[in-house]
Amino acid sequence: MVREIVRDTFFLRIKSEPATKEDLPAARDLLDTLVAHKDGCVGMAANMIGISKRIIAFDDNGKYSVMFNPEIIKCSGAFEAEEGCLSLDGTRKTKRFKSIKVSYFNEDFQQRIKTFTGFTAQIIQHEIDHCNGILI
Repeated sequence: MVREIVRDTFFLRIKSEPATKEDLPAARDLLDTLVAHKDGCVGMAANMIGISKRIIAFDDNGKYSVMFNPEIIKCSGAFEAEEGCLSLDGTRKTKRFKSIKVSYFNEDFQQRIKTFTGFTAQIIQHEIDHCNGILI
């Protein structure tokens, strides 16, 4: 189900709770909402649709992916970026990394570790920040 985008910065600054298998329907709603906004959005965190759980969805080079409980375990190549967000007006500068290694659970709740680079890495960092209550 496509959900409304949350713009309440107080809610968005609350650190999200760990996700469980019971949160699979929330992940489906997150994907549906991301696809509905694909013209202006490449990633979303569950708190952006009012669900305070550590779930992110993003465009991974043309394929949508979901991560449960993602954590960056290694990063390199710091740079300054300028980003926008559906939950906020305008763009803001922020620090990102060119390469990140992420530990997460897939939709079958199997733990995975994967390295991401470039724009996909930037998207994931933005969404993990959302899970941590950090806004750009």
